[in-house]
Amino acid sequence: MSFRRTIIASVVALVAALAAPVEARTFRFAAQSDYASLDPHALNEVFTLGLHGTVYEGLVKRDRNLALVPGLAERWETLDPLRWRFHLRRGVTFHDGSPFTADDVLFSAQRARAPGSDLKERIPADATFVKVDDHTVDVVLKAPNPILPAEWETWYIMSKAWAERNGAIAPAAAGTTGYAMLHANGTGPFVLVGHQPGVRTVWRANPAWWGVREHNLDEAVFTPIASDPTRVAALLTGEVDMVEPVPPRDIPRVEAGPNTRVLAGPELRTIFLGLDQRRDELLYSDVEGRNPFKDVRVRQAFAKAIDLDLIRDRIMRGTSEPAALLISPLLFAGAKDFKPATVDLDGTRRLLAEAGYPQGFGVGLDCPNDRYVNDEAICQAIVGMLARIGVRVSLNAQPKAKFFAKVLAGGGYDTSFYLLGWTPNSFDSWNVFATLLACRDDKGTRGPFNLGGYCNPALDALAARILVETDIPKRDAMTRDAWAMEGADVSHIPLHQQGLAWGVSRTVEMVQRADNQILLYWVRME
Repeated sequence: MSFRRTIIASVVALVAALAAPVEARTFRFAAQSDYASLDPHALNEVFTLGLHGTVYEGLVKRDRNLALVPGLAERWETLDPLRWRFHLRRGVTFHDGSPFTADDVLFSAQRARAPGSDLKERIPADATFVKVDDHTVDVVLKAPNPILPAEWETWYIMSKAWAERNGAIAPAAAGTTGYAMLHANGTGPFVLVGHQPGVRTVWRANPAWWGVREHNLDEAVFTPIASDPTRVAALLTGEVDMVEPVPPRDIPRVEAGPNTRVLAGPELRTIFLGLDQRRDELLYSDVEGRNPFKDVRVRQAFAKAIDLDLIRDRIMRGTSEPAALLISPLLFAGAKDFKPATVDLDGTRRLLAEAGYPQGFGVGLDCPNDRYVNDEAICQAIVGMLARIGVRVSLNAQPKAKFFAKVLAGGGYDTSFYLLGWTPNSFDSWNVFATLLACRDDKGTRGPFNLGGYCNPALDALAARILVETDIPKRDAMTRDAWAMEGADVSHIPLHQQGLAWGVSRTVEMVQRADNQILLYWVRME
């Protein structure tokens, strides 16, 4: 070949290379949980809320270290103890091209407090949102609330016009399908491409996003894989780039893989058991005419029958920390003053006999089998532990979509005994007092996640004082008193804080925060 022909051939090859499409950088990830609904106000569950953050944004965000930082509000201030002012970002658009304004904030506040919303507790029911101008919103309170914005990271802002146009002005009622469950229109770093519940969700990077792009992805694809072996195999064979969680037994295998590693760390979520203390007769029990869980001695017996160390060592393989409270010690320094219940089988039998159940009794236990690490195995272990004191437990383990539809407010709190996990949105004890412990009615207007209906008016009154207290040492002392009150009541039975274990390809860098949100806007791939 002549020199001239060589040059021509090289130029043609170069032009062809430049014209050829560059392979998209696609991040493929899987989790044991399904992404059942895209509606940002339908389910208050960390995994789901984290995925909402691909498309939607709140007025505030949290950074890599969980510190509160500006989001759609570039700054905020307290004009007086009862009035907060939020200054909104200008030039932000939703994915459909419409501008983000104060009207969208007012609409989203109303929607988050509407029937069907699972985020009602994020915004005080008596707070008034006032539009000062298109880019300024005042929030007027009836009582001081020094932690107000801390509850708002995952209270996401929707487009008022889009919701009205598509009949999505309120979250869909339980058991129904709404437009916002299958479609999304936010201001965030990714745009929804397609969503098939239980199958696949696809996003592409938003080139018009207002923020500083820290990821290098072109698209992301999520696939739910409930089976632990299948999920881990998908990572090891390179079918996906990340999985959550890695079961404790598989951590060494993933870490030893030539192309995989484990991201591990503490998690803020507390796993616990709840008991129906509201109904006069349990829905699922062989005890007729009375409710055993109304008697504190029965609740004490259950707590003393469950071996938290055994769960940690045998089921969680050392990756959990037995809990004394319904909040992580990382979020409340006074937690060191409280100790988990210790096993005392003879004592539990005496307590049951004194309460009128010398032969024990039967009760149903509701448990998810795809939400928390080894959730069904934990529940199976609890069945065996309670059998030692004569309590006959019938286990109902099912996927989280069915579990939540049954036990939450939308299902009428249809449970007698259940396993649940909780991370306080504000990272503050008050959130637990307000959501898990506050006296509620059957509609869940207060204490929406108090599934068992525990009620102590004195604790509610103390929690109300804690909320408005700005003196930190005084507030901490009041919080310690509240936890002591709750512990004496055995309102719930704390089990543990589970550890985080994500399996990732060695080509992937991502941020693992202790709140266990998978946040795509910090993912980078080689």
